[in-house]
Amino acid sequence: MNDFYRQLLTLLDEGAPFVLCTVIASHGSTPQKPGSKLVVTGSGTLIGTIGGGAIEKQIVDAALALLASTSEATTTLDTHLTHELGMCCGGRMTVFLEKHAGAPALTLFGAGHVSKELSKLAVAAGFDVTVVDERAEWATAERFPGAALVVRPPDEVARALTGGPDAYCCVLTHDHPLDQRCVEALLDTPLAYLGVIGSRRKAERFRQRLLAAGFAKERVAALECPMGLDIGALTPVEIGLSIAARLVAVRRAARVKATARHLASV
Repeated sequence: MNDFYRQLLTLLDEGAPFVLCTVIASHGSTPQKPGSKLVVTGSGTLIGTIGGGAIEKQIVDAALALLASTSEATTTLDTHLTHELGMCCGGRMTVFLEKHAGAPALTLFGAGHVSKELSKLAVAAGFDVTVVDERAEWATAERFPGAALVVRPPDEVARALTGGPDAYCCVLTHDHPLDQRCVEALLDTPLAYLGVIGSRRKAERFRQRLLAAGFAKERVAALECPMGLDIGALTPVEIGLSIAARLVAVRRAARVKATARHLASV
């Protein structure tokens, strides 16, 4: 096994985000031929090469854009090296880019009954789950197998969250004012998904307060409340299932109805 594949396996083992770029076709004079590979990591580190120069810069820029995308996992670039990039080679290259983003990070604010069921499903679906609750008797490894636990005030943790294109947040605390504080802390954070549990009445109150606090209309509109797909869910297991299905739909960029007909509280 050569060093390229050793480094690639290390990235896969670590769950680090990267894009694998492969030359799949070439015509005329080109710096690399089909099968040549380049890995672009989330930090901009390069492993391998597809030829250097302007073509490699174009591919690196496209790979970084793909890593930042919340909806795209692959793309193909077909480039004439002279006409489009001013390179002297004169040929054409087609490069396939495939994103490997690792496990998406799901933070559950609140360790109540719905959160417990949602966490199990999300772990099984491949999310890297973190549960945040200041109540140590609720945030336990027995109740949340496979999840990381943070025993701190949820709004405090929400304010420190940096987010990202593979970051998902669900607010399900035991207290409506605490839900509000968490949402206010998260609303301007870059996230793939932000939702809060509650009824349509709660959702309307939240939106009115957020607009009154000066948050942009488009950010308020992006907040999902109620959370989950409309499956008529009533029990914590059913509600957790409806929310987990919605998170998978967002992850896979599926076109589905987002709203559910539940639930006033945890």
